[in-house]
Amino acid sequence: MGALDYLSNFCTVTSTRRSKRKPMQTVEIKVKMDCDGCERRVKNAVKDMKGLKTLEVDRKQSRVKVSGYVDPNKVLKRIKDTGKRAEFWPYVPHNLVFYPYVTGAYDKRAPAGFVRNVVQAAPPPNATEERITYLFSDDNPNACSIM
Repeated sequence: MGALDYLSNFCTVTSTRRSKRKPMQTVEIKVKMDCDGCERRVKNAVKDMKGLKTLEVDRKQSRVKVSGYVDPNKVLKRIKDTGKRAEFWPYVPHNLVFYPYVTGAYDKRAPAGFVRNVVQAAPPPNATEERITYLFSDDNPNACSIM
């Protein structure tokens, strides 16, 4: 059996044409749209893309959400070709951020309930020193009944 397995490795036929299918993904892009015409131009630029499954345009949040087997950079390029300034969606929901008012996270132009996605200085989950020092802090007078 061992010799047959060894020889079968040399006899396998592999196809030279490999189809690389893009993975299913969701691309969110921030585009400033003022009117129905802007929304229509952005929608028409993206709706004919190969591999597109769903397309959502939210003018109130200035957001375009594309799902399918598409390349994110190609979606961004198609939207930029309309003459609109576009960038990948830089915001995350407010409740997912440890400290939303850290420098660079708070953005006045962000939609309601969103903050900018920045690297945060969150304490590690096993940092007991910070929790202990916070117990005796002047900012938290109800934490320790001894004081």
